[in-house]
Formats: sequence, structure tokens, C-alpha cells
Amino acid sequence: MLLVASFLAPVVCALGAVAPSFWALTATQTLGRPVAIALGLIIGIVSAEEMPRSSRAYAISVLAMATGLGAGLCVLALPLADLGSRGWRLVYVLPLVFLVVAFDLRRRLPESRRFELPHAVAPAFHRRRFALLAASGFLTNLLVAPASFFQNRYLKTVRAYSASEIAAFTLVTNTPGGVGIVVGGRLADVHGRRIVGAVALLGGTVATVAVFFLSGSAMWVASAVGAVVGGAAVPALGVYGAELFPTGNRGRASGLISALSLIGSSFGLLLVGVLIEQAMGYGPAMALVGIGPVLVAALVIVAYPETAHRELEDINPEDRMPARGAPAAAPVTGASPPSQPTGDR
Repeated sequence: MLLVASFLAPVVCALGAVAPSFWALTATQTLGRPVAIALGLIIGIVSAEEMPRSSRAYAISVLAMATGLGAGLCVLALPLADLGSRGWRLVYVLPLVFLVVAFDLRRRLPESRRFELPHAVAPAFHRRRFALLAASGFLTNLLVAPASFFQNRYLKTVRAYSASEIAAFTLVTNTPGGVGIVVGGRLADVHGRRIVGAVALLGGTVATVAVFFLSGSAMWVASAVGAVVGGAAVPALGVYGAELFPTGNRGRASGLISALSLIGSSFGLLLVGVLIEQAMGYGPAMALVGIGPVLVAALVIVAYPETAHRELEDINPEDRMPARGAPAAAPVTGASPPSQPTGDR
């Protein structure tokens, strides 16, 4: 599945280059975005399955940095749109370059070792764990999405920033967030996911909301603090989606959690938009939706299990191979040894 998505994502997105109308362009990207999201989820799952037990969060932090680099490349490609009336189509041709990576994956990437080992085909779905992570994703994105979406509008209409000033603000205050992501991943592996995730989420939320109340240098500092501290929560909490479910349910659970998180983003955007239109103000509106991630920080402390330094089979006992001669707890699937991959996730 990883290989399929790695080929489909750039090809479907590149269809925007030949779109005859705006609606056709929208349709191509509506199809391409879910494929790209699925690709990201699968990469995260494979990473969690392959990394040592004390390095999974750090691996997620590195993947998050790579994702940020990819987003930066998209921004760097925007000047292609200024080359002429059809220059914008070149922006959508660019993803085809990544087919080179897809072909290389096809040649060199094996299936993950854990997927190839005998494992339960249809293990019991951990509903409590799923509900916990799905609610967390929904509540967190109530703030994350509108804070990102409305920031430029806030800087322009309330703080009277020019386009160049907005670009400088975004670059200067968001770039340090990469440090928070990497450090957060390391801290989560050493000291545990719960304490790092809860503190980072709470601190990042307070700083992010403060941006919409402040002005001048204080606003810049708050934004940078929010990026660094909040960034530490990405690997600390992002790794749970792969850790809390067995191999047979890992992909399905991650996909459903991602979908519910997107619903939270949409709801947050709509709610903040309505509140701003009703003259509530950016700061109070962000403070209201900021209750969501604050609740998640509390959930992390009281309800999340600690998974640092534990093997995935310890967290999900149903993935353990049955003892010789003992019946399996659930139907299992076998595959060739890791040196002879039989398929691609």
C-alpha cells in the first residue's frame, strides 16, 4: 500500500496541471489530498514498526521535520506561477519529480518485519483507546486549524501588517518550531510521552492563544514560544496512533483517527469564523476553542498509558507469536521471512 500511495499521490496531484477549469482543479486536489494523507499515515506506521522501542517518538519527530521540508518546497515553487498566464500549471507538474523516489522505494523498500511476522488478521478493536485518541485529535484541531488559517488575516486586518511583514513573521516565528519537534521527540523517548506531551500541549496552547491578544515584540515572542513548545507535542503524542493498536488494526485506526481530526479542524474553522463575524474578536474566539487542547492535556495525564521503552508487543499482546504447539488467540496470517518480502503496505 505504501508503494501504491507513493505513485498515486504525485500523479493525481499533477493532474491539476491539465485541469480545464477551477472545478476540475478542485476535483483533482480533492482526490490527491487523501492519498497524500494516507501516504503519510503509512510511513508513520512503518516507522513505528521498524524503530527500536526507545526511538519511536524521535523517528516521528524526524518525519515531521521532513514533512515541514516538503511544505517548504511547495512554497518555494510558487514563483513558477509568475512566469506567465499558465505558469501556475508548472506548480502542479513539480510533484512528478517525486516519482523518482517512488521507483526507488519499489526497488529497495521491504515490508516491515512486524507485518511479515504471523499476526492476528482481525484482532479485537481497542474501542477505548480509539475513542481516547479520536477525541484528542478532534479537540486539539479545534484550535490548531483556525490558529493557522486565521493568523494571516489577523495580522493584516488587526495589526495592519503588509504581505512582506506577514511573511517575515511566519518565517521568523515558525522556523524555531523544528527545534521543538526534534527535542520533543528525544525527550518523549527518554522521559516518557505523557509528561512531555501534556506540558508541551498546554504551553503551546497558551502561547498560541496569546498571539491573538498581543502586539509588537510580545506577539512575535509568543508565536515563537508556541511553535517551539507546541512542536514538542507532535512526536510525543503523534506516536500513540501506531503504538496503541495491534498490527491488524494499526492502519485502520490511524485512518479513522485522522478523519475525525480533520472533522475537528473543519468544526474549529467554522466556529471561529462565525464568532469573528459576530464581532467576538480573534483573541476571545481562539481562547474559546483553546479549551479543546487544554482538555486533551488533562486526558493525557489521567487516561493515556505510558508507552515509552516498551515493545509494541508488550503494548499489544495479541501481536505476540503463539508458543510452539499452542493455539493462536485469533486467526493469524503468515508471510515469508523479512529477507523475502511478499508485499508492500
